[in-house]
Order: sequence, then structure tokens, then C-alpha cells
Amino acid sequence: MDKNLINKINQLAERYTDETAQFLRDMIAIPSISCDEKNVIQRIKQEMETIGYDEITIDPMGNILGRIGSGKRIIAFDAHVDTVDVGNSDLWDFDPFKGKVENGVIYGRGASDMEGGMAAITYAGKILKETGIPDDVTVYVIGSIQEEDCDGLCWQYIYNENKLRPDLVVITEPTNLNIYRGHRGRMEMEIETSGISCHGSAPERGENAIYKMADIIKDIEKLNDRLKYDEFLGKGTITISHIRSTSPSLCAVADGAVIHLDRRLTAGETEKSALEEIRSLPSFKAANAVVRVLDYDTPSYTGLKYPTKKYYPTWNFKEDHPAVKTAVAAYKQIFNAPPKVDKWTFSTNGVATAGMFGIPTIGFGPANEIYAHSPQDQCPVEHLTKAMMFYAALVWEFS
Repeated sequence: MDKNLINKINQLAERYTDETAQFLRDMIAIPSISCDEKNVIQRIKQEMETIGYDEITIDPMGNILGRIGSGKRIIAFDAHVDTVDVGNSDLWDFDPFKGKVENGVIYGRGASDMEGGMAAITYAGKILKETGIPDDVTVYVIGSIQEEDCDGLCWQYIYNENKLRPDLVVITEPTNLNIYRGHRGRMEMEIETSGISCHGSAPERGENAIYKMADIIKDIEKLNDRLKYDEFLGKGTITISHIRSTSPSLCAVADGAVIHLDRRLTAGETEKSALEEIRSLPSFKAANAVVRVLDYDTPSYTGLKYPTKKYYPTWNFKEDHPAVKTAVAAYKQIFNAPPKVDKWTFSTNGVATAGMFGIPTIGFGPANEIYAHSPQDQCPVEHLTKAMMFYAALVWEFS
């Protein structure tokens, strides 16, 4: 990029900061928990139409795809537009749906995770419409759905059904304006034990499924301590997040018990290896327990069901991978400084783009992930400006 182009990108980003911030506030004001994103998708469509995107599509699942350009090489910017719920409203110091602005920071549910990213990529599109984009490039700005419910499901649909094949995907989850190149994967499992019910006054006549589960719980706690460690991604983890049981009544021995497992997978860990670790536990064998990976089949807001297994693969790209090097080069060009290259703690749609489909994927987003899902959900306005600068510069560096 020459200096004139860099200056123009920076000037346009500054010029459109107020509009971008207002667009973010508009989205925050529209509750959009997973599977209820229709209204916020329509608001994004309205903004893309006003900007003048070349093509705007809402697919049968409900994702919105805005296109600029028609070159052979495709770069896709992804922001999921669903949010988690508010939780305990007493913990919030402000209305989560007002988009409060104070001291240069926008507050509200979804500000960090991740409607800030959606606002920035939408207006990066406006910058690109004014600077022009390279003839060999097509840019897609994607507002995806259901990520909070099922990471990557939207991209399974986009890849398999829409047949979109990007050469580079940019996940705009919050990175605090750093470049991210991966994160741990995850999976959701259940373990079930069975017993024989009897009257609670004579428990010796039955077989208590909860007691069988108790030993498994202890072994899982110990298993967490010896899981694999990776120097970049960190340690694999396992934790029990829910437990339930069944019995004919509260005056009877439990005939069934189930625990739900949240398993985070570091480099080298897979669905197969994680299941084998559970099956090899002495307590699991002794209890004749059953383990299963859960499925997801909740319909989207359009009513479409797209079933998948709740296994979300680990992914990361080396620092010398062309996608990472391109992102680093764009950052240096636009900010005249070296970036921090790191990883997310949580999971993103990259489990599909990179983990399932092997598409070169990097992360860069406004806001800090520490505020995601919290009652202090927030995004600095300055981050929106800088994110727009980077996204526009990345398109040119990509070319």
C-alpha cells in the first residue's frame, strides 16, 4: 500500500466513527439471543443497503452475507450477531439495551461479543466502497447466527450449502486489537450411570446410580490435572457443569444419573482421544457407565434445523503461515508498529472455518474478551475506528 491509500483509509475510518458507533448502539438496543436474531439481521441489512453493498443475501438459515467486488480471491469477515442473555439484571450498572456511551466507551449486551465487530466490518465495507478494492478480490461481510448456541454451525451451513469458499476468513470476535491465530477446541459430553430403584427406607434392596457416579466424578477431577499441555494454546481441561438424576420419587433410590462435561481440547487432543480417556477410567468401567457426545438440532429463527455433533475442533496456524504474515504486514502498514500475536481463551466460529474446513483463518476484533458475557459488556469507540482501519488495510494486503 502506498502512503496516500493508507492516509485515505485512516481519514475515512475517522470520518465514519460516529456512524459506526451509532450503528453498534442500534444493534445493542435490539435483543438478539441465539435463535432470535431476525430483527438485528434486518437492521444490518438496512445499513448495508444504505452503504451500497454490491449484493446482500439472507440465506435460508438466517445468516446475512454482504458482498463487495467480484474478484476470484475471496476474503470473508465474520461476526456472529447473536448474544447471550442478560442474566441477573441486578448485576448491571446500566441498561443492557440502551447502548450507553460514557468516556469514549459503549456499554451494553453484545458490545464486546460481538456486535462491535459487526459494526466495524460493515463500515470497513463503506471505506472499501470509497477507496475501491483490488480487481482480483471479493469481500464478504457476514453477520452469522447461533454461534453462542453452537460454535461454527453457521459456517457449516455457509460452506456446505451456500458453497462459499473463502481464501481467508477473519473472525472479528474481541481480541483487544491484537491478531489471533487460534484457540482450543471443545466438546460437550454426557456420562450416564444406571441403577435399580427401591424404597428409600431400605436402600440396600436397590442399586444407587448416584453412588456409582460419585466415583466417576472424583476420577474426572483428577483427570483434569493430567491432561495435555501445549506451549501456545495451553492446557486441555475438563469440568462437570451439570448433574441430574432420576428416581420414581424422592422416597426412592436413584435409578439413573447423568453428568454434563465441558471438555476444552488443546493441540493434539481430539474427539476420539477425549472419549477414550473417559472410557479408560476405572470408575467408569466398574459402573458400566455410558459416555456420549451430544448433538445440536435447535432450529434457527427461520425455522431451519441443521443438526451437528457438539464437537468443535482445535485450530491454530503457525506465525509463519501466509495468513498470519499477511495480517501482521497489514497491521504494521496501517499502525506503523508491530502487533501482538496471540490466541483466544474461548471458542469461536473458527472451529468450523479452520478446524473443520482448513480455511486460513485469523482473528482481529474490537473490545476485550474479558468483558464478554459479563454485566460490564463494553467496546471502546476508538477500537471501532482502528478495527475499520485494519480491515480495509488487510483487504489490500491480501491482494
